[in-house]
Amino acid sequence: MSATPPTVVPSFRGRIGCDARSGYYAASHRYRLHLALSCPYSLQIAVLHSLLGLDDTLPVTLLPAVPDAPGGGHRALRPLYEASSHQHPGPATAPVLSDDWTGTIVSTHTPDILRDLTRRFGGHGPDLHPHGAEEAIESVGRLCELGITATAQRAGRSGGAPAERDAALAALLRTLDMIERRLASRKYLLGGELTVVDVQLWVTLVQLDTVHRHHLDAAAVHRITDHPRLWAYARRLATYPAFGTHLDLDGIARRHHAHCRGQEAAGSAVQIVDWCAYTGLGEPEPARQPG
Repeated sequence: MSATPPTVVPSFRGRIGCDARSGYYAASHRYRLHLALSCPYSLQIAVLHSLLGLDDTLPVTLLPAVPDAPGGGHRALRPLYEASSHQHPGPATAPVLSDDWTGTIVSTHTPDILRDLTRRFGGHGPDLHPHGAEEAIESVGRLCELGITATAQRAGRSGGAPAERDAALAALLRTLDMIERRLASRKYLLGGELTVVDVQLWVTLVQLDTVHRHHLDAAAVHRITDHPRLWAYARRLATYPAFGTHLDLDGIARRHHAHCRGQEAAGSAVQIVDWCAYTGLGEPEPARQPG
């Protein structure tokens, strides 16, 4: 099966508030992101950070692609975890949003970090987390986690019953079919404007092609490929600097092979997108239109 770890309850759920009374309030250079671009959750945050233009406001520390501590943790993060929770029992995993003023962790929960970066630091950037769209954003998050990632993992699970793998593949294809139909009438997933859900879906599609397809047979991958609007959408987003320049294809491959215990199938030879063509390239993100 794939190397993507199961979803776990995050260790830290601090939030950036609106003012000083919240304890954690927005301040330039107070916070820091610790990201491993081979990790899909870190990749989501890195893309959103670039879309918002936060390089001069909220610094990023990049971690090795392959975790170097037990449980998928990073040794470099252990002091932060220990300072935030004495004798923290779990692995020191990325992504992390830390507070440089106190040397402690604010949050390890990706959806909260994405929301706070947009709402508290992205005032002059695009509205990637629009008010009133919370339910739709949460729905797409579940769709990516359960409808694509989890079903792809089950469909490629070695040693599983063929009927279970077939059912998982059918569920995956139904999800992709639904997104394909949605993209027939809109440029982005929620309409005419880029939002955080496009970041989530794009990273999920990158993982589907670079990680999960290695455990599927060739026929299954060809059926996944047969969604032209979906993969054209993925290619288009890859041309935007905030997306393609963060692709660490070698790191994703090394992370996958370091932790995966499943066997590769014929689908590993059927590449869906030539992601290398977009690494380090970029066209400007489309200008937002008023109204």
